[in-house]
Amino acid sequence: MARAGAAVRGELRLMLSLRVLPARVARFCWRARRSGDRFSLDSAARPPELAELLALAGDRTTVVELGTGTAWSAIAMALDRRARRVISYDPCVRLERDAYLELAGAGAGVRERIELREESDSAGPRAGDPPPALLFIDSPHDRESVLTAFNAWRDVLALEAIVVFHGYGHPGYPGVSEAVSELRLSGRETGGLFVRWAP
Repeated sequence: MARAGAAVRGELRLMLSLRVLPARVARFCWRARRSGDRFSLDSAARPPELAELLALAGDRTTVVELGTGTAWSAIAMALDRRARRVISYDPCVRLERDAYLELAGAGAGVRERIELREESDSAGPRAGDPPPALLFIDSPHDRESVLTAFNAWRDVLALEAIVVFHGYGHPGYPGVSEAVSELRLSGRETGGLFVRWAP
């Protein structure tokens, strides 16, 4: 009985946390979080972080994500704006990501607007890629990886682009804060994210 009550309370907390997200994104997150996939549950952006990321993305239609994982963030960004294209880099392919892309729904056209590249985050853009209006750095959170990823992309960003670093201020990922400090980036921290506005 106590276990059933705890499960119900957990479901209610999850439903309440998703209220900060747009309806299409909240539906996807509800279904994805109920999958029980520990990797995604532990590594994906939490609903408040995701809501902040989507607010920052605004009407930007060209997004590059560094660190696909199981593609929850890429899917959320594509669901949020039907005109948005997301290119996501990750040399480590998580087998679960195809199931989540399916879960997002073919009718939303999400799969057609997400390009998954099995390449390092330091690969930079391919010839002909549009300049990213938003760069979301969510790949390895150690100092050197963050520095390398940012430096690979800093000179190809769109004029009004913003860069969002995931894991900023997290005690388990001090490398993110160290890299941002070393880069002397101006910006602001907001709920586990550091936002650097284009100069």
